Amino acid sequence: MRDKTELSPLTCHVVFDKGTERPFSSPLNDEKRPGTFHCAVCGGLLFASQAKYESGSGWPSFWQPADRQAVGEARDTSHGMERTEIHCQNCGAHLGHVFPDGPKPTGLRYCINGAALDFKPGTETK
Repeated sequence: MRDKTELSPLTCHVVFDKGTERPFSSPLNDEKRPGTFHCAVCGGLLFASQAKYESGSGWPSFWQPADRQAVGEARDTSHGMERTEIHCQNCGAHLGHVFPDGPKPTGLRYCINGAALDFKPGTETK
């Protein structure tokens, strides 16, 4: 588990203050290699590259988590709208939001801040 001194100011803002990075600012938005995406705070496995797709939203997007138990959901009514916040189930770090406008087979779009993720190339899940 990393503490605030080991994380960038942007990552701290996103994961602890439920902030958002600027769209199209994360290098992980364009990441196409096989691998896995882990929580930047605790290292827990969150998403696999097989579920990543280009949503055009400006943030890394996935149609499902690597394991449904990896992410938790909470109602978010900030910014004058109602959304479903996604957080790391292991440590509570804010990741982003999930929307019902994703591709098949789930129809979901997990819109995740790249600053909340660590990518490990070549470590795909089955």
